Amino acid sequence: MDENKKSKLFISSPLELKDDLEEKMEKGCEILTKVMGSSSEREAHDSLVAVVCKGMKEHEEITLGLLYSILTNPATAPKTYRDLALISRDGLAVAWAKLNQIVVDKYTKLQEGARKQLVWVTKEMVKNSVTGIVNVCSSLIKQIAGGDISPKNVWLAEALLDLFTENKSWLDKYPVLMAMVLYTYLRIIEDHSSPMLASLRQKEVDFCIGLLRSKFMECIRIGRDLLRLLQTVARIPEFDNLWKDIIHRPQSLNSQFTGVSQLMGQRTSPKYLACRLTPDMEKKVIFLTSKVRFGQQKRYQDWFQKQYLSTPESQSLRCDLIRYICCTVHPSNEVLCSDIIQRWAVIGWLLTTCTSNAAASCAKLALFYDWLLFNPSRGNIMDIEPAILVMHHSMRSHPAITATLLDFLCRVIPNFHPPLEQQIRQGVMSSLRFLLEKRVLPSLAPLFDSGKLDRELRAMIRDTFAEFCAPSTPTTPTTPTLPTPPEVDGKGEIESSNNDHGPPLQRLPSEDATFSDEEEEDRSLRHRLQDTAMFRPIKQEEEVDLELYLDQLDGEIKEMCSILHSQRDSDIETQCETMENLCSVILEMDDFDSDVAGPLAMFLCSLYKNDITGESLPDEITDETMEDSLGKPIFVIFRNLSADAEQDSCPLQLLTLVCMMYEKQAQIGYNLLYFLHASSSKQGERRLHMYEEVCKNTEIGELTSCLVRDFKSCAEEDVKLMCYLVAPVYTMFCDAALASNDLLLTIVSCVDSSQLQDLICDVMQGNLVMFKKDNIAKVLEATLNWETFEQYCVWQLLLAHDVEVDQFISVVPKLTYKDHPEAMASLLLMLKIERISLELLKPLMSRPFKYGDRFTSSILSYWAVQDEQHLADLIKTLLVRATTSAKRLRQRQASKPSNIPSPDQILGHLESLRQTCAIKQTMFFSQEAVLQGLQTVQNACTDSQKRKFSDLFGLTEDLDDMSSRTTRSRVTRRSPGSSSPKNRKTVQNDVESSSESDQDEDMLSNKPKPAKKRKKSSAIGGSDSD
Repeated sequence: MDENKKSKLFISSPLELKDDLEEKMEKGCEILTKVMGSSSEREAHDSLVAVVCKGMKEHEEITLGLLYSILTNPATAPKTYRDLALISRDGLAVAWAKLNQIVVDKYTKLQEGARKQLVWVTKEMVKNSVTGIVNVCSSLIKQIAGGDISPKNVWLAEALLDLFTENKSWLDKYPVLMAMVLYTYLRIIEDHSSPMLASLRQKEVDFCIGLLRSKFMECIRIGRDLLRLLQTVARIPEFDNLWKDIIHRPQSLNSQFTGVSQLMGQRTSPKYLACRLTPDMEKKVIFLTSKVRFGQQKRYQDWFQKQYLSTPESQSLRCDLIRYICCTVHPSNEVLCSDIIQRWAVIGWLLTTCTSNAAASCAKLALFYDWLLFNPSRGNIMDIEPAILVMHHSMRSHPAITATLLDFLCRVIPNFHPPLEQQIRQGVMSSLRFLLEKRVLPSLAPLFDSGKLDRELRAMIRDTFAEFCAPSTPTTPTTPTLPTPPEVDGKGEIESSNNDHGPPLQRLPSEDATFSDEEEEDRSLRHRLQDTAMFRPIKQEEEVDLELYLDQLDGEIKEMCSILHSQRDSDIETQCETMENLCSVILEMDDFDSDVAGPLAMFLCSLYKNDITGESLPDEITDETMEDSLGKPIFVIFRNLSADAEQDSCPLQLLTLVCMMYEKQAQIGYNLLYFLHASSSKQGERRLHMYEEVCKNTEIGELTSCLVRDFKSCAEEDVKLMCYLVAPVYTMFCDAALASNDLLLTIVSCVDSSQLQDLICDVMQGNLVMFKKDNIAKVLEATLNWETFEQYCVWQLLLAHDVEVDQFISVVPKLTYKDHPEAMASLLLMLKIERISLELLKPLMSRPFKYGDRFTSSILSYWAVQDEQHLADLIKTLLVRATTSAKRLRQRQASKPSNIPSPDQILGHLESLRQTCAIKQTMFFSQEAVLQGLQTVQNACTDSQKRKFSDLFGLTEDLDDMSSRTTRSRVTRRSPGSSSPKNRKTVQNDVESSSESDQDEDMLSNKPKPAKKRKKSSAIGGSDSD
């Protein structure tokens, strides 16, 4: 790579393309150089101001150019930063946003000099109190990796520590960042135990102690994990004194602090746990728990181990990973029921590969930490689920892992904090009861009474958890297990006790501590699928810190939002008045853009989460109840947005805000639909078009996709409201709704019988149309893979519409008897009330004939009972046409018509029909038209076909007997003069008059006919037999 082309910003190889962001920044730097030229400083500044005033594009280009110069040229950085501050028209928003992007996505690729300059410019922006730089600081904090004492990581930790120490007053303004910084440095103090890092460690201790002593109530917002981190540093004198105050003199720290139990009862917010994983590390963990399948995880785990867990000091990172997985990674029900590797398996791998006894004890404490003072009314089932599943799934193939965890759980109750022993015991018991209540496991007796546990441990478990053990203790036979292969993941042994309490368990053989054996994982997968079929945990919502969003606002908007926050428990009218004032403030702003709308949208969505996700539609719909339901504060925004709907216009500021809210909160869409429809009775239907306008301006940008998304969200929260919205959506957005099978599936997948009845009534009253006549067949074809009830709902709704069967009869040949019973049963009932016609008969006979397929024979037998003569004539016509078509095909005179069934198909269905009970009670197969049709086919069939349908063709013998009897009867009835040549000629003409003149009907005779004396027209469906 040429020197002039080498990247100054990022580390790259010769094979890598230059980063897009760097190219933009270099381009901006080139523009900057051209603008400034060799002019004086004042002239250069005036030139820059003139350029940035042209528009946002020029402003961004110059900002990127200046930022690039700062990051790559330390000598001129102070002057460049002054220029950047002077020419910025957005409060350096573009600058800090790009810095944050670099930190989150590209920090590990930065050149060493660029990293130093990034921290330098961040410090300058902090000194100048730039709005938004708090986000860059939060992102930089995440880049301090736990368990890493490499020079780069140590330098970043020290540089940021200096930044926060020098700007303590600025940090105090952001309590969330302050708590995140404290959590980070408390965590990494234990990593810096080397004498070479003694100076840095003392600075970290002084910084943390200063924050805890001066801002204790702000610090304890971290939650119970603050105590866990304080335990790891308890032997440092400064923290030892702090522990004495926490235990014996809690109010000396703050008058509102009552002691350890207060902190232990407070759940740690996931944002603090997540800040201890770097963005790259976090992506890998999420990928492992959401994309990797059982049996395929070993190579990913090996890579992760090599990258992050290979050094002795990295053992402490396991606690961070376990806490993050337990409290932050909460998979959806779809993932829980799939073959994706589950959280308990990842945690089991982290435990078994731990090579330090002290780290293993801390890891087990991290796993059970939410159990200790668990409260079912406030706790989250997903926090405590992994621990019980690790023990359960390890019992069969790795009982030693279960044993060490059960031993730790029994010992932690009396030893964690003796004054709280009873509360901890109650918390652990509540955890186990809650797990059983939610059917995570059907019973704990097989786990606690397993014969694979040693006698002393079982005795301790029975003493501790007597209510969960079986009444008697019979000896459980040990199930033989397959031998473990010699290849193992574990490198060390795990003791059961923590650092301070309890004797250790006997060390485990390393071959018992492996999760990498594919055969074991296959068996584990089968057990996991059985377990998850019994219970699928419900993902609970996390508490949101509204202060985080308020800190990103300023001016009158922040003031109004603070008032709304304080009024949350006030009456609705007061909140609506404040919301109206907020809308007025927004409408008066000329510079209201996404930078302001983003945090405001998150604040409003979080503040009114219960209003947005709760039930909106009243049980009894009257004018009064509907007016009350529309009185929520969030609807004030929608009312101002749609105030000018009649003129097809809306305020741009509120449109921006609502679009942001729509993207942040999935339930906003259907709430907007509900408000626009419910309030349209007096305003006209024009209001609903505001919804389409919002959809166009979101990231989705497409009406149909937005409707599907919003109906799915509504179905999860309030099915009754979703049904209420069906009619207006299908009426106002008919093109988008009728074209979407996903929308139809969403509706029928969640309605019950009563709601289906209401939809049918809407259809029959003319309020709802859910199908277009020209695409019914395509819709029905798309439903064939849906669930049974969903398909029956579609057919019920279809029956309510005024549609003809022939509009979708073309789907019949695509149906199979075993795979599509719902569609076939519904079609059968619809065909039953139809009069038989050739157009209906063709697709029925075109279905491939298979033994056991009773669809075609059932409807044919019903039609035969109703009108056997008409059906016989149509069968004859179809047989003749199929024979003609097959004959021409063999002679290559024409291609087979797509709508004409083959002779084999027709004969197969007739053979099946012949064996039905109903047909035996009729004279259908004695009808002359049927016999003539069979005779026509027989004359054109191959020998194999004749053998295959010999019973059917045997019926044509009756036709010969019938003809001879008819002939003898006529001869007997002749007059004496009938033997004259004239009379014989008359009789011959009478016989001829019973045959058809077209080519198809000529095949009815086995011998050539005499020449006809006159031309006759033929009937389409039958013959004029004697």
